[in-house]
Amino acid sequence: MKAAVADLGEPVSDAGPARGDQPAAAPVPDRDGAGLAQESRGLPIWAYVCIVAVYLVIVQGAGQLLTADLDIKYAAPTSVNELWRSITVPVWASLVFVYAVVGALGWWRPVFADDKPVQRWVRTIAIIMVVAALAGMNYTGLGHKGAGFTVLMVLTFLGVGFAEEGMFRGLGVAAFRVNGFTEGKVALWTCVVFGLAHATNLISEGPKAVFQVLVTAVAGYFLYLIRRASAGLVVPALVHGLWDLGLISSAVVAGKTYLGFSLFILADIILVVILLIRRHHIELPATR
Repeated sequence: MKAAVADLGEPVSDAGPARGDQPAAAPVPDRDGAGLAQESRGLPIWAYVCIVAVYLVIVQGAGQLLTADLDIKYAAPTSVNELWRSITVPVWASLVFVYAVVGALGWWRPVFADDKPVQRWVRTIAIIMVVAALAGMNYTGLGHKGAGFTVLMVLTFLGVGFAEEGMFRGLGVAAFRVNGFTEGKVALWTCVVFGLAHATNLISEGPKAVFQVLVTAVAGYFLYLIRRASAGLVVPALVHGLWDLGLISSAVVAGKTYLGFSLFILADIILVVILLIRRHHIELPATR
């Protein structure tokens, strides 16, 4: 892998020639193009993949351990007990891990800020996802479960948004950029890793999780574009959390199918069509 992005320049030193026989210190590459401060640590792609693997062990391991004595469906909590065991604790444990890694690397800026803007219309991706999530939310089901369950759902999926976005659109995007990948490949590989990370659900869900991998990879591209359109991680994290909250709310009442779930499928289809049509109008026009 390349050690730094191709278009990064080098600062000019005004310190003059080195004294004596000691050679002048080599200039340190300006890594602002990747959003990295000079004191930040590097991260090769293989190391990032290892970090993702540890993250998945935390999420899957904690979930399996805490729900070993429960007979529950994947992503379908129907009580506070099922919710905190299957999702809340694993997610918040992974959240702590993700931002411990960010802190250790000194990558707060590249994770939370994005200096690669896109055309303004791309903001409609976030708007469509928010509208679909709010319209498709199972308010009746959440109301039936009570305030305690609903508040825990909100906190849980807020954690989901910041944990997953921090790992994949935060650390992932920064890692691929600093290793010299073109922006198209940054988008591609972060989406692939995001999708494959959900392949671990094959453990609990079996072959039907394959479809989830494909859908998740596509959703990863939506969130990647939201990151660039909003110049940072916070908006995609909030959109992600709200989307998953609405999606999972459709399954909180056991034995009942909530029709609002179809709005999420419709929104996905609409976004895919829009991006196929507008795919050549995402990047800003080149300046001369």
